[in-house]
Amino acid sequence: MAFLFDKVKDAMRDVEAKIKKSDENQKPNVTDPKGDQGGGGFFKHTHSHIHHPKACSDGDSHHLHRFQSFAPQREGNDAKWYVDGCGYMYAVSVALEQAQKEIWILDWWLSPELYLRRPPAQNEQYRLDKMLFAAADRGVQINIIVYKEVTQALTLSSSHTKHWLEDNDKSGNIRVFRHPDHLPDKQTLASSFISSIKQTGLSPAKLAQLPGDAIKAIYGMNEDAILYWAHHEKLCLIDGSIAFMGGLDLCFGRWDTTQHSISDLHSDLNKIVFPGQDYNNARIMDFNDVAHWQNNQLDRKYNSRMGWSDVSICLKGPVVQDLKAHFAQRWNFIYFEKYDVRKDARYKPIDYEPSRAGIIGHPYKQAQNGQELEGEGQYGSFKDKMKKEYERGRQRLEEGRHKLREHVYPTEKEDYPTGPLGGTQVQLMRSCTKWSHGVALEHSIANAYIQTIRESEHFVYIENQFFITATSPEQKPVENRIGAAIVERIVRAARNGEDYHMIVNIPSVPGFAGDLKADASLGTRAIMEFQYSSINRGGYSIMETIAAEGVDPMKYLRFYNLRNYDRIASSKAVQQVEQAAGVGYDEAQQSFDQKFGQAGDSQNYGQAPVSEAVLDRFQQASQNVHGESSAKGRWDSVAECYMLNGKDIRNVLWEGDAQSEMDAFVSEELYIHSKLLIADDRKVICGSANLNDRSQLGSHDSEIAVLIEDPEEIDSFMAGQPWKASKYAASLRRFIFRKHLGLVSPQDPQRPDANFMPVGDPNVYDWGSNEDQAVTDPLSSDFMNLWTTTAATNTQAFERVFHPVPTDKVKNWNQYNEYYERFFKIDEADKKSTRPSTWKWGHVVAEEFPSGDEGVREVKEILSQVRGTLVEMPLLFLKEEDIAKEGLGFNPFTAVVYT
Repeated sequence: MAFLFDKVKDAMRDVEAKIKKSDENQKPNVTDPKGDQGGGGFFKHTHSHIHHPKACSDGDSHHLHRFQSFAPQREGNDAKWYVDGCGYMYAVSVALEQAQKEIWILDWWLSPELYLRRPPAQNEQYRLDKMLFAAADRGVQINIIVYKEVTQALTLSSSHTKHWLEDNDKSGNIRVFRHPDHLPDKQTLASSFISSIKQTGLSPAKLAQLPGDAIKAIYGMNEDAILYWAHHEKLCLIDGSIAFMGGLDLCFGRWDTTQHSISDLHSDLNKIVFPGQDYNNARIMDFNDVAHWQNNQLDRKYNSRMGWSDVSICLKGPVVQDLKAHFAQRWNFIYFEKYDVRKDARYKPIDYEPSRAGIIGHPYKQAQNGQELEGEGQYGSFKDKMKKEYERGRQRLEEGRHKLREHVYPTEKEDYPTGPLGGTQVQLMRSCTKWSHGVALEHSIANAYIQTIRESEHFVYIENQFFITATSPEQKPVENRIGAAIVERIVRAARNGEDYHMIVNIPSVPGFAGDLKADASLGTRAIMEFQYSSINRGGYSIMETIAAEGVDPMKYLRFYNLRNYDRIASSKAVQQVEQAAGVGYDEAQQSFDQKFGQAGDSQNYGQAPVSEAVLDRFQQASQNVHGESSAKGRWDSVAECYMLNGKDIRNVLWEGDAQSEMDAFVSEELYIHSKLLIADDRKVICGSANLNDRSQLGSHDSEIAVLIEDPEEIDSFMAGQPWKASKYAASLRRFIFRKHLGLVSPQDPQRPDANFMPVGDPNVYDWGSNEDQAVTDPLSSDFMNLWTTTAATNTQAFERVFHPVPTDKVKNWNQYNEYYERFFKIDEADKKSTRPSTWKWGHVVAEEFPSGDEGVREVKEILSQVRGTLVEMPLLFLKEEDIAKEGLGFNPFTAVVYT
């Protein structure tokens, strides 16, 4: 524990002076939980961020619902959680297989060749495109919207998604929209912006050199949209009754199990779990030419994949109607903007009438003490108000878009039910505006984050891909004020003597770049700079602002990352099969990927024929060499060793010599992609929205999220005191914590249980087990000791064996060179070196261990201490440097894009 306390002491060194200089007269007004009364304090505005007056929907009809959402709170729902992609995608496959009427999908990226069940060799019919074609053939109407990427900057290939699905659909029942078209307006065409963009090739390093007019819009006539804003929602609606949503796109790189194996090399190719480019590590190389997804340049014999940690949900009940309304609104907006003029019979608008079922009270006026308000609360007044709003909406839309409203407005015959309906309460929020949905600006997700944090009583857990937020206007260009809510709540807890704590879990490296010092990593460094400025640097960060109030921030708030290790299977076993087959592994694997890249014997969809002879010869040799014993391939991955009941890595067998085993160990950050907040084990916010301006402002990326409040209570504890927790929130938070601590068993994708099924089969959770009790009370000293000790032990082990960055051991670029770049900087002239760690990303720093068996034993001894994947966030990394501006400058374009 001394190691941990030293790190805490170092992290607080810069803020101690501010604690001593705390001046009561300059303290913000943080005692009022509402904070915006009287115009003082952190919350001078009721907004979650600052923008021009009348720029958003708050003065419109949206103020009638909580968080200024377009959707009300709904009762009578059923909700189910999924941690990681294995169970989630299995559940989606079940629903797709049972679909009878319609399938609606929103995705940032959709990969037609994605296998929803693994391994592919045993689940050929569960490839996404096959499932969609089968559904279309039985008459299911399929509407899909994907983000139309900037092709110079991203490799998603929405064009491949659209044309693969539409061109190979024999029924004509599949329709795919891509949006937005990145077309310049007249003003931009007349500027130097377009020529500048072409000259840069949109590389991050060159974007930083663009002139100031680069922030002008290139989409829409008079909008403030910027080139990089994206549709980021993830949603799958089945037959209008079941909804899947959260952080997971149906695309490559997302499927994963709870143990997050990052090795997938097998002498028996039928055991491959990640075919083609689905075996991905974007820290080494991005996806490339995904239309030919089987051509993977990442060599799985030497490189690990990157694990993907995520959370998604399945919903059933009245809230699904709001998700349908959201989809229909966006579909029709895109249709009348882009596809109506094409007069293609395949495309048509959606006629949809939203349901009023499940609304809690009357959505058009806030209730007081459970009683409905009179006057404006009468249905007639509300109807008149909404009619006026519809007229204003029509006037705002450009010519031709007025048709949109005719397909999504509720009819006058609808009424609002009264009285409780029971079941889980769920409210849909979103981030959207005119460019994305043809509506007034809405940022109800940000409002929900802030209100939930401010109203939390004891504990908040945040797990998110990004953490960029502000406590004050001085932190421009960052605008969202989630950070201010965190400061206000913690300072209030300190002054009131409340037991209160926040834990935040984010990726160690928020972007995808290998060498952080390289010019190509400018975007990654920019995000890291904004994150550190949000957390503990720059003068206005959360920790500095809390410290300025005389409060020790480390007592109330901690940040963590995730990391894991694995061992790539024995090259000796592969070599034996190669020799027996007379076929190289790479050639056999390419044949395997090509086979499972086809849609079946009857429909090759234009792909080249598979070399079946090569694959069969390799597979036959594998059987001859290794036999059919259950032990074959048993230790192709050792990820289970840090999970519950996993075998001690020191006792795991290896085929080959000591040097080859040393070379086989790999480590990588476990990439956190969740967009999750859990408050007091009672409330859950889950969706597609990251914690940054792009997702939270509403005017940038489009997003959806839900706030889930389960009325079913369980007896629990908080700070050692009895506590009534929500069954849904508590089970999800406890499972996630146990997974990070290595207190859940490895997941077997071939043994599905109730957690692999859609909503209707409740989540299975072992209440009362020893592992459950260990994480029951997130404020207890026993839990905090377990959590912090595990993180510290894991951090030390990974640093000793693999030298990963970021790390607190590296505070400047000179230390970076000595600790990391000396071992792992890729030098083309040195790639033939016999020392693997001098050029193989993520491998053991072999030079620091004895040679032979002694060195391997020492590595295994250290790794045997690792439990789960939790590690400390290095708050001191490159503290002495200006991370983002090393060798390059920023302009308004890049600054806004990276927040």
